[in-house]
Amino acid sequence: MIDPSEVLAGDRRALARLLTQVENGTEAAGQALAALFPHTGRARRVGITGPPGSGKSSLVNELAKRLLHGEGTERAPATVAIVAVDPSSPFTGGAILGDRIRMRDLAGDPGIFIRSMASRGTLGGLARTTADVVNVLDAAGYDVILIETVGAGQSEVDIARAAHTTVVVEAPGLGDDVQAIKAGLLEVADILVVNKADQPGAEAARRALQASLDLAHPAARRWANADGAHAGRGHEPVMVEAEAPDEMWIPPIVSTVAVKGEGFEALLEALDRHRTHLETSGELGRRERERLAHELEARLRDYLLADLRDRVGPKALASTLERVAARQQDPGSAARELVSTIYQRSLEP
Repeated sequence: MIDPSEVLAGDRRALARLLTQVENGTEAAGQALAALFPHTGRARRVGITGPPGSGKSSLVNELAKRLLHGEGTERAPATVAIVAVDPSSPFTGGAILGDRIRMRDLAGDPGIFIRSMASRGTLGGLARTTADVVNVLDAAGYDVILIETVGAGQSEVDIARAAHTTVVVEAPGLGDDVQAIKAGLLEVADILVVNKADQPGAEAARRALQASLDLAHPAARRWANADGAHAGRGHEPVMVEAEAPDEMWIPPIVSTVAVKGEGFEALLEALDRHRTHLETSGELGRRERERLAHELEARLRDYLLADLRDRVGPKALASTLERVAARQQDPGSAARELVSTIYQRSLEP
């Protein structure tokens, strides 16, 4: 069993062993998580998500280096943990875990800890135990935790519940303008990044993202009258910036070239501004409560489902499944019947 005090003392080997047990769901891991939980809540949790090929791993690599060395005169060096979630094969269950290869120039630095983990079939961009892994790293004392998602696309929104700040990375050449502004992934963005900004189509991608923000945050813009001071050439109405309410955060769009290290001062500044906004508006506390509520509900689902399976037994479950497969009973009625039988409670459809 891993002694939680070793993790709190900064023992990297003990930390790595505990993370393995957490991913495997051992009883010892549960005991350690309970002991470490009072020491969580200090780290900045930054989620990095976006479609495959947008350069998330390269961006995380460069961002970690800047944070580690205290980019800028007013930014103190920070210890950084990276949780990189890789997709698992639906056939073998295996995963390459290749993000550490891309981040090899960070290897060996005592201020960096990189953990790759397989999604193990979980949807939403994260693995089932990602929240536990992040909690352990938080308790271990890392200042910033960067969480890189699988990169599955528009449904990958679980990161918004796991992180305080969500960075959505786009890149030119990954689809048309309509693809870029589809609902889902962009709606969870606190900061938008157009990576590979030195490639053709980068400006078009930036315009598409700006168009989506104009639609999503109408309070941040207004129409000027045709005969007002802001009328454009030909006296046509033009859309101009207006003061947004103090409590409203309008996601900034930052252009970067991760492989060249360009644009990261602007990205770091946006991260700092968003952190300040969260703290001054009270949004940080609200997001933390929502994150914990989601984690609590996920635990309840797991425990209740396991308890129900134990009480019903495999034979009764198999019998119910046969009736559903034969179209003799619908799945909803079957589930209500099982729950009613076990917990002696009638459930309405």
